[in-house]
Amino acid sequence: MSDPAVTDIIDPVKLDRLAEVAVRVGLSLRPGQDLLLTAPVVALPLVRRIAFHAYRAGAGLVTPILSDEEVTLTRYRAGHAAGFDRAAGWLYEGMARAFAQNTARLAIVGDDPMLLSGEDPLLVARASKANSVAYQPALEKIVNFETNWNIVAYPGPAWARLVFPGLPEHVAQGKLAEAIFAAARVDGTDPVGAWDRHNAALRRRTEWLNAQRFDALHFRGGGTDLRIGLADGHHWAGGASQSKNGIVCNANIPTEEVFTTPHCHRVDGHVVSTKPLSHQGALIDNIAMRFVDGRIVEATASRGGEVLSRLLDTDEGARRLGEVALVPHSSPISRSGLLFYNTLFDENAASHIALGQCYSKCFVDGGSMTPQQVAARGGNQSLIHIDWMIGCGDTDVDGIRANGSRVAVFRKGEWAW
Repeated sequence: MSDPAVTDIIDPVKLDRLAEVAVRVGLSLRPGQDLLLTAPVVALPLVRRIAFHAYRAGAGLVTPILSDEEVTLTRYRAGHAAGFDRAAGWLYEGMARAFAQNTARLAIVGDDPMLLSGEDPLLVARASKANSVAYQPALEKIVNFETNWNIVAYPGPAWARLVFPGLPEHVAQGKLAEAIFAAARVDGTDPVGAWDRHNAALRRRTEWLNAQRFDALHFRGGGTDLRIGLADGHHWAGGASQSKNGIVCNANIPTEEVFTTPHCHRVDGHVVSTKPLSHQGALIDNIAMRFVDGRIVEATASRGGEVLSRLLDTDEGARRLGEVALVPHSSPISRSGLLFYNTLFDENAASHIALGQCYSKCFVDGGSMTPQQVAARGGNQSLIHIDWMIGCGDTDVDGIRANGSRVAVFRKGEWAW
């Protein structure tokens, strides 16, 4: 019996809707605008549909850059150790130039999250750091929202086996596809309309939070008691946002969060993770951290602690926060009960914080601020930006005003206002 065809495993109509949503909602691609697209080779069916919808929308040139799991593994099994401190800086410099010239950016995720789990963790860490350093010119264009960009997912077979262990590969891949389609709101007949309604709901939440002008947030529950000071002149964002080129886009599909920038010197207390973090081929579980004056002074994990320690040693900013995000416990991804082993999805199942680099767009007038001005207002700078989940059904969040008064924001994991 021959293996099932991809079209027998993954609904081609929903896959086409996902491609259309990525172009029309995720990017809001403009006529004449070029598109730079990165993806694993397993995602070629989605790459092709995105190219179709991009050109139909008037794209100037669609340039795909593909990666391959086997080639990645070959580096670790046959490459020389000295080469792991190198990365393709020339490629990222070219990307940065493209973004500066108004090229849109789209990334498809779908590789095996545990691909490097069996490789030398020191080599993995060295390669990751070298890549982070080389990627900075392009990353700065993305975190500063200088162009419209978007991330979507494709159900790669190895990823599917991890999320649905024990099932035949084609069954697991089909189930992961349906989970992706549901989370991305393309399982109905009007996905663009569904995204319009969802963006409107997220906008109401950000407008309420921005009107409150909280000085800090206080998280309690699930073993956490953490006060997060908010950056001076912070701005809440979520859902559709306008990039500096004037195009309104949805950077993440799916997304359930509203988020802003903490003050990197005003975080105090202790916090524990409520979901595992998949990072660099390792699963980091039961994370517990203590903050004093914004800096992590203690950090442990029941699993993946060595990876976590190396992550925190990336640079000074790696021990401080660059983002705080609110997600209700009843979010669709939380209700699915799945651990996706992928931050694009898992961060949308729970409120979370991020170690490392902040987003300049999360400031009032952030689009015109220099990195020095961002830092002066409490924004963090780092080579990394790693989200991990701290929310659960017992999470309470209070907004604290400058005069010390409190407003209920979350109660038992849900919006209180």
